Amino acid sequence: MTTDYVVNAQNVVKRFYDKKAKQTVVALNDFSLTVARGSITALIGPDGAGKTTFVRLLCGLMAPDEGTIEVLGHDVVTDSDYVQAHIAYMPQKFGLYEDLTVMENLNVYADLHHVEEPYRSERAKKLFEMTGMAPFTNRLAGKLSGGMKQKLALVCTLIRIPDLLILDEPSVGVDPLSRRELWAIILEMVKEDKLTVLVNTGYVEEAVHCDTVHMIHEGKHLISGTPGEVLSSEHGKWFTLEPPESTGHRRVSDELHIEVKELVRKFGDFTAVDKTSFQVHKGEIFGLLGPNGAGKTTTFRMLCGLLPPTSGHLSVAGYNLRTANAQARRIIGYVAQKFSLYGTLTVRENLEFFGGIYGLSKQEIKQRIQEVLAQFSLEDKEDTVAATLPLGYKQRLSMAAALLQKPAILFLDEPTSGIDPTARRRLLAQITDLANRGTTIIITTHFMEEAEYCDRIMIQDQGRMIAIGTPAEIRAQGGNAATMNEAFIHIVEAQRAAKEQAAMATATNSGATSTQRGGDGA
Repeated sequence: MTTDYVVNAQNVVKRFYDKKAKQTVVALNDFSLTVARGSITALIGPDGAGKTTFVRLLCGLMAPDEGTIEVLGHDVVTDSDYVQAHIAYMPQKFGLYEDLTVMENLNVYADLHHVEEPYRSERAKKLFEMTGMAPFTNRLAGKLSGGMKQKLALVCTLIRIPDLLILDEPSVGVDPLSRRELWAIILEMVKEDKLTVLVNTGYVEEAVHCDTVHMIHEGKHLISGTPGEVLSSEHGKWFTLEPPESTGHRRVSDELHIEVKELVRKFGDFTAVDKTSFQVHKGEIFGLLGPNGAGKTTTFRMLCGLLPPTSGHLSVAGYNLRTANAQARRIIGYVAQKFSLYGTLTVRENLEFFGGIYGLSKQEIKQRIQEVLAQFSLEDKEDTVAATLPLGYKQRLSMAAALLQKPAILFLDEPTSGIDPTARRRLLAQITDLANRGTTIIITTHFMEEAEYCDRIMIQDQGRMIAIGTPAEIRAQGGNAATMNEAFIHIVEAQRAAKEQAAMATATNSGATSTQRGGDGA
C-alpha cells in the first residue's frame, strides 16, 4: 500500500479526565496534520499544547477519542503492530542503560528490533563513524556528556532504517556545538536513508531545519507553512525570544557576593575544573556557559556547596564554603534542571512541605505561598498534582519553592530546559525582576539567546575558563559575532584549535629534541 503521506491525521480529538480537578481536559481538539514522504516536519507549540499527546497517538500508545490517524496508510489503532514495526521514536528522555557501554546499549536495541548480522555490524559502523562515537564504543553510557548521550540515543533509534523517524525534543540539554552536530547528522541521515522525520519541539531553533512547520496551541492547529512563513506570522512571534533592551546597562552593587580563587576539582586523575577564578556582585545575573563536559556543572555544584573543591578558595556571601557550608546554604536557593519536587503532592502541598523544611512559621508559610503563587501565576494550579503539570508549570513550581525563604543567592541549573519560548520569556523576566530587587542569580544554560539576559558571562571548556565579560564583550571576543550562539561557537572552536596547535608544537619539539639527543649519542 502506497501513499503520498507517511502521516495522515484527520479531525483528531483526545480527552483526559483530571481526577483531582474532577473535570475533562481536551488535549487535542479537531486536530488535523499530514506529513509528506521524505520531508522533515516540525510540530511546535507551548507547553501543554498537545504535542506530546499527538506523538503518543501516532506511535499507537493511545487511541484517539474521535478522528483517524494513519501511518503509511495503516490505522494506528487497528494496525498498531504494523505501525510500530515501521517507525522509530526517540523520546526526550531516551532509555539508555548507564551501566552498559555504548556498544552494549546498541546491541540491546538491535536485539529488541531483531536486527541480525552482518547488517547489524555494518549499520553500527556507519552510525558510529557518522556521529563521531566510534572511539567511545567501550565507554559506559553513564560517563558520556549530554551531547554524546543524545548521539547514542539517535544511533540506537536508527539501528534499523525506519519509514518514519519521530524526534521528541532532540536537542534539549545540549550545547550549541553538540546541537549543530546532532542536526548535521539528522540531515545527513535524511539524505542518505531517505528518511521522513517528524520533530516535536518547543524551540523555533529546531524548526529552521524543517520543510514544513505546524503550530499547535491548546490542542488546536493554528497555522502551517515553511519555517519563514510560520515564524514571521503573528503567532510565530510568540516563540521568538528577544534580548532585553536593558542588556549591559543594569546597575549592580559593588558588594561581592561570590568570590572564587584558583578553584580546582579533581575526580581521581581527571581534572574537571582547573584553576578557575572569578567574582560575582550582589544583584548580578551571572551566566555559566560551556559545552557538555566543560566543567560548568561541577563548578556550579561547588558554588552551591553540594561538592567540595579539591583546592582553591570559595566564599558565598562572606561564608567560606570549606568552613561554613551549613551557614551559607541557609541563604541559598537552588532550582535543579530535572524536576525534583514531589510528584504525588499538589502544588500547595509541595510549597507547604518546603516552607517547613526552611523553618518558616505557619503564618510565614501561608503568606509566602500566596505571594509565590501569584508571582509565578500558579493560583489556578495550587490543587493540581505536581506530576501532572506541563514542564513549564513544573519549572514555575520549582522556582516558587526555591524562593519561599527569600534567598540572597539563587542558583538556576538549566531552568528553561525543555520549556517553550513563551514560558522561557516569562521566566527570564521574573529572573531579571528578582535581580533588580537585589537577589544574586547564578544561571547555567545551553541557549545562547538567554545569555543576553545576563550581566556577565563566563565560558568554560575542558575545565578551564576561556572567556568572561558582558554579552557585548563576549560577542566581541567571538569575532564581533552577530549572535551569542555564533560567538560561543567561535570562542570554543578557536580555543580548542589553539590548544591542539600548542600540543602539536610541543610534540614536534619533543621529537626534535629526542632525535638530536639520539644523534649526539651516536
